[in-house]
Amino acid sequence: MINNDVLRSVRYSLDLGDHHVVTLCQMADPAFEVDVEQAKAWLLREDEPGFQPMSDSALAHFLDGLILHLRGQDEGQAPRTVETRIDNNLVLKKLRVAFQLRDVDMMEIFTSIGFTVSKSELGALFRQPGHKNYRRCLDQMLRNFLKGLSLRLRG
Repeated sequence: MINNDVLRSVRYSLDLGDHHVVTLCQMADPAFEVDVEQAKAWLLREDEPGFQPMSDSALAHFLDGLILHLRGQDEGQAPRTVETRIDNNLVLKKLRVAFQLRDVDMMEIFTSIGFTVSKSELGALFRQPGHKNYRRCLDQMLRNFLKGLSLRLRG
């Protein structure tokens, strides 16, 4: 799925402003360079002038910042390094951590929009890529999850 779509969906779900997007990106790593104009360019549609694709690193910074914002910094551990390559499974995992969702919650989110997922299918999404039961999260599944999450958060 396109990183910009993930950003737009999470931003809509939480009703975040452009400055919040910048703040969340910098929470994960204060050295990460991003400004409001850059965030606005990420939030534009692909066919709009000024659109810029969001890099994997930028999305990872945003999601890690979201985790820190919603869950707080773990005092006992050093800050985590931000991933440079991100895929749908990792996006799903980071959203699960940020919103403190259990399997039951995630299944309810999928069911609320008519997309049925079994517990074993859900568990396979969070396995390591080398595991025999690992399953890739396809764009449709992530899109449906984001839609259900938005419905859950915004009512």
